[in-house]
Amino acid sequence: MYELLFWKYLDEIYLNNQEVYEALVEKQDVEGLAVLQIEVIVNRINSVFSDWERVDDNSWKNPKGKGAFQVITTPQSIKIDCYGTEGKTMNKLVDIMEEFKCPLYDPQVPERYDEMSE
Repeated sequence: MYELLFWKYLDEIYLNNQEVYEALVEKQDVEGLAVLQIEVIVNRINSVFSDWERVDDNSWKNPKGKGAFQVITTPQSIKIDCYGTEGKTMNKLVDIMEEFKCPLYDPQVPERYDEMSE
């Protein structure tokens, strides 16, 4: 499994990304994060992956090859667990989230890929 996590900071706020990640995984609210348009984002993911099989409301699998992913949400975050998913598919998910101004936090590295990263 490979985990991708996305959130958006409010203007002029930037926190410790690892601490934000840990709080969001525990489904805690984090002061300083924007509330996301979860339904709009999930609909966008579904539209981009319309040729994938929708296993349930939050899970998709590739009917023509390997890979599956599950979307887990809080009001402030989108976590995508990827199972055997190819890099190009993960990049497509990252691109979708960029449309909503939510850069990737990769907890495996750990690094957040936005203009504020050092």
